[in-house]
Amino acid sequence: MTLHPQPLAPALAAAEAAGRTTVRLDLHGVRDKAGLMRRCGDALRLPEWVGGNWDALADALRDLSWLPGAAEGRLVAVTGWRGYAEARPAEWETFVELLEEAVGFWRERGPGPGLVVVLAESEPEPEPEPGPGPGPGPGGAPESGRGPAAGAPPRTPRLKRRRG
Repeated sequence: MTLHPQPLAPALAAAEAAGRTTVRLDLHGVRDKAGLMRRCGDALRLPEWVGGNWDALADALRDLSWLPGAAEGRLVAVTGWRGYAEARPAEWETFVELLEEAVGFWRERGPGPGLVVVLAESEPEPEPEPGPGPGPGPGGAPESGRGPAAGAPPRTPRLKRRRG
């Protein structure tokens, strides 16, 4: 899925104005699972019982009672994620699946406060230098500067066992 790049700040402001609790999870500089878990803990203000493993993080994202002020739901904007995704592709895939599962869990609960996760770039990518070969995206198609939105209908789930 490709999205047209839009500034993140207005989207977060609109979500807050609509009564959503918004959290920005900036992953710039994160290159391993321990760093990801620390960053999630700090940004999301996770309870102390959430350890550094996938299952505990998944449980916390299905509870959300610890995240205050969610009358109209919660929006988590994940930024600066490309470096981690490139450094640890298998862990990144597990993290995205975990987020999709959490979004699906809240969607299945029906009306009421839910969870939306957006993968976004915090700053526009620099324009590529002209030169030979295909453009910046696969097959020469330019990329949008944004990743898939986990709040959108999820892709076909690929279930796999999480590693602690």
